[in-house]
Amino acid sequence: MKLRTLLVTGALALSAFAGLAQADNTGTTQAVPYHYGMPLHVAKVISMTEPPSQECKVITADMKFIDTAGKPEEISYLKLSDACNFNN
Repeated sequence: MKLRTLLVTGALALSAFAGLAQADNTGTTQAVPYHYGMPLHVAKVISMTEPPSQECKVITADMKFIDTAGKPEEISYLKLSDACNFNN
């Protein structure tokens, strides 16, 4: 009876440890601020997002991409808002 309890406890502990390790790998990445001259090895762009704005101003946008090594990356950069496209 003690051996079965020990085996069940060990199996539960191992599965909990594996779950924590897997949860750690799926965490969100923080966007790295872009600076002039920073090398970007973009293989595929996943998404480009920016906050909505009704006025023409400089905003911080984000780009998520896959680099040439296959690793997901995220950068933030400054740009003019889309509202600037409609101003004459």
